[in-house]
Amino acid sequence: MKEIVDIISAYHSAVKENRKTALATVVKVEGSSYRRAGARMLVTDDGMLTGAISGGCLEGDALRKALSAIHQGENKLVTYDTTDEDDAKFGVQLGCNGIVHILFEPIFSDDQFNPIELLKAANSKRENCVFITLFSLEDKTQPGSVMLFREDSILERNIPEIAGSIKNDAFDVLKLKLSRIETYSIEGKNYDALIEFIPPPIQLIIAGAGNDAQPLVSMANILGWEITVIDGRQTHCTLQRFPSAKSILVAKPKEILANVDIDRQTAFVLMTHNYNYDIELLNILLETKVSYIGTLGPKKKLLRMLDELGKSDEIAKVNGPVGLDIGAETAEEIAVSIIAEIKAVFSGASSKMLKEKKQSIHSYE
Repeated sequence: MKEIVDIISAYHSAVKENRKTALATVVKVEGSSYRRAGARMLVTDDGMLTGAISGGCLEGDALRKALSAIHQGENKLVTYDTTDEDDAKFGVQLGCNGIVHILFEPIFSDDQFNPIELLKAANSKRENCVFITLFSLEDKTQPGSVMLFREDSILERNIPEIAGSIKNDAFDVLKLKLSRIETYSIEGKNYDALIEFIPPPIQLIIAGAGNDAQPLVSMANILGWEITVIDGRQTHCTLQRFPSAKSILVAKPKEILANVDIDRQTAFVLMTHNYNYDIELLNILLETKVSYIGTLGPKKKLLRMLDELGKSDEIAKVNGPVGLDIGAETAEEIAVSIIAEIKAVFSGASSKMLKEKKQSIHSYE
């Protein structure tokens, strides 16, 4: 979601400067590639790039293709075959061993369904949504971004012949939370659709405004997570100390739930270094459906808290000590381990070394 937020911001800046823009989207990948389907990059007519569609190897040529799409005013699909040993035609050594299909869409600000407007709609709520991009590997006509789907609302272009089928498939993707590509027929021609599941960003709520929370906030901000810092101390819990936090809340544990909306993408980390504050908040959180609770400190502290609460049987609901075992010592290293564990939990990943993984890195390859 951070890439989408950055693209929307860059687009608004370009509009203010009367710049023309195009959106490049990876719509399909065959084999290996640095970025997967759904990766995006905004290109302005003065050559500014926001987002990424590769590790840097395709951006140079993609800039030229995007400028061509802007100049001609029409969507274009470009295929990069990185399995070809003759990488010289791209001017780079790609080495990805895959085929990458990228759709370039010029953005027209007066079009209420242009890709940026659909991305803005995706970013407007903390709700799961599905973004549909329609393209053809066989025909010159490229419909492009056609729909933003939620259970209770739909923004869509007029594609009556296949709209029902796309909505049914989008509903399945929304339920399964797994992107996929489907093929549809329009007037006898086959079109592929990237039906992309987009969750809201992780909401990280940190209870504790000590110095060790500062690198955690900074790193989470880099990832585009929405961060709230909570503490009972007015002197510590300030925007000056945590400028990248979305919100700052000075509150007692019993006041927190009235000021925070918990959803399926919410993670709590308890690191106040105040035993009474942590145990009271832990007791409250165990009665909610929050997806992740992490507690800083030794496991014996967590066991003691659960024992005092009479909830020892709920230890599986708590990640304590919080973080992955990477040998962390400093506040910055601990922040890395916490961020990595939370990301793994919400991604359903094993958090083991990639070299030990038997399957493809990405589950949808």
